[in-house]
Order: sequence, then C-alpha cells, then structure tokens
Amino acid sequence: MTTKAGYVAILGLPNAGKSTLLNALLGQKISIINEKPQTTRKRILGILSGENYQIVFLDTPGILIPSYLLQEKMLEDVNRSIRDADIFLMMIDVKDDPKGEKFFSLPEVKSVLESGKPMILVLNKVDLIKQELASEMIAWFEKKGIFKSVIPLAANVNFNVQRVKVELADLLPEHPKYFPDDTVAEENERFFVSEIIREKALVLYREEVPYSVEVLINDFRERESGKDFIEAEIVVEKESQKGIIIGKQGSAIKKLGELSRKAIEEFLEREVYLELRVKVRKNWRNDESMLRAFGYSHEKEKS
Repeated sequence: MTTKAGYVAILGLPNAGKSTLLNALLGQKISIINEKPQTTRKRILGILSGENYQIVFLDTPGILIPSYLLQEKMLEDVNRSIRDADIFLMMIDVKDDPKGEKFFSLPEVKSVLESGKPMILVLNKVDLIKQELASEMIAWFEKKGIFKSVIPLAANVNFNVQRVKVELADLLPEHPKYFPDDTVAEENERFFVSEIIREKALVLYREEVPYSVEVLINDFRERESGKDFIEAEIVVEKESQKGIIIGKQGSAIKKLGELSRKAIEEFLEREVYLELRVKVRKNWRNDESMLRAFGYSHEKEKS
C-alpha cells in the first residue's frame, strides 16, 4: 500500500480562524482560540493520521507587520512554515476580507503564490454571509485558476471540515509517515498546560493585559499518590499589570486558577494541584534573551 505524507501550512490573517480549523480537523483541541487576534504565538504541529496517509498541519501565527521583537519571532515561524510546507491551506475571513485584498497583498503570501506548490483556498465564516454572496466569491476565486480547490467553510460549526481533510489527503506526496499514528501533536504536556493558562488569561482579563502575558511552567510533577503538582509563572511587563492579574485581595488570580485548573484536568484527564505566581519582567516582548528563554527563538526544521 502506498503511503502519502506531507506538511500543510495553514496561513491567514490574525483571527481568520486557523486554530479553530486545526482543532476541527484533528477532532480535538490542541491550539488555543480566542476572539482576539494574534492568539497563536508559536508554530504548532497538529498530526492527522489515516490508514495510508498523514497530514502534518502547521498552525502559524497570523501574518502581520511586526511592531516589536516578539512579533518578529512570530513572523519567523510563519516563514519557516512556508519553507517547510508541501501544501498550503490559505484562509480568508469572508466577513473581514471578502476578496482577500488584505491577505494577498502581504509579501509572505505573494511568495507562496509564486512557489508552485499546491494551494487550497478556504473561505471561512460563510455562515455569517448570504449564500448568494458566498457562491459569487467561490466563482470569483475559481476563475483565477491558481487554487486546486476553493472551499466554503464554517470551521466553528464543522461545515465542510471533512471536505478540507479529504482534498488535502488527495494532494499529499508519496512519503512514509513522519510520526507514529498515535501522535496528535509534537509539543509536550507542559506546553499545552501553559497555553491553557494563557487562554484563560485572555478570556478573564480581556483588554487589560493580554498581549503582555506569557506563561512558564516551572514545575510539573506527576505523583503516584495524590494530585499532580503544577507551578506556573505568569509573566507581565509592568507592576500595574501584576496588580490586575492578582486582583483585589487575590480575587482575579484565584478565578484564573480555578478556570485553568478545570481546563487542565479536562485536557490531562487527571486531577492536578495548580499554583500560580506572577512576575514582572520589564519589556520582555523586546528582549532577545528572554524570548529565547520563553522558547521563541529555537529552530525545529522538518526532517
């Protein structure tokens, strides 16, 4: 039996729905989602294995013009995924960018269009527009003749997710599988626990501090008797942000801990004891050494 396998980069503007689509394709949540743009900061590998195929998805940060060093690192992840990809899954939010004028004007996207690699275009959030308009958009993009297919999609309600999966599998090159069949993600449990806490912080604090928050796991101990122990450090840039995270008499961080613990236990399928600490690291988003310590400068290349 011939085996097909390849890397698929999911590309789009911030908040286009890339992480929602990845979670839907895999049938489980590995990438945090939020109404705020730029929720995904690092390239995340999601692995979908069939009997004779394997799709390695690269969920990339939204493409943007960097305004600080962290965003430059995020853009590096995007460019690395572009280099690694065998296929491109290009995503447009039909409410925000109906003809893709913002998306296709980006230099990174122009380089993809010139790469000669197969591309599928997904028009996400079609459930929010009239069917006639969606049909017009599909016809308009199909006329360009540069995409293997143009697929209307509503990732949040699972509309056409299976079609995306089937068409991607059809385009895969012949290649042995890169990972064992039971592997769904490359990152370890510590990474996903830190992402869960960061997601809950995005929800809880909304506009106050979201882009200044990073989460580090300082201790993660599985214990035979009793709950697993997790100590997480919430990093912010200013003393005033630390006060917001903690809240009056510790009320806010207590709420964050409760929300995070429940989600972590659901993800790990076991009970945990979660301890949260808050530290100020001034201007960490523009500090090369801190970003390296937080895991933003490492290179993991496709083999």
